[in-house]
Amino acid sequence: MQDTLVALIVAACFGYAVWMLMPAVVRRGLARRALALPWPSMVAERLQRAARTSGGCACDGCDTKPTAKPGATHPIQIHRAPRR
Repeated sequence: MQDTLVALIVAACFGYAVWMLMPAVVRRGLARRALALPWPSMVAERLQRAARTSGGCACDGCDTKPTAKPGATHPIQIHRAPRR
């Protein structure tokens, strides 16, 4: 019984590590395919979130050019890292 429990824990940890380390494109594709199966609401919610996320740094458009006149100046924003 103990061996079975340890094997299930190791398998779950392995699955989590593979999921987190795989490229986002592959993760999104797998999440979309997995949504076709019946899942409990909590699991389906997480899969929907994984299927929608965009790649990159998740800056939500902070890298887009502002709509201003050419030659106009723009303030620089400095974000300090939180203290640990």
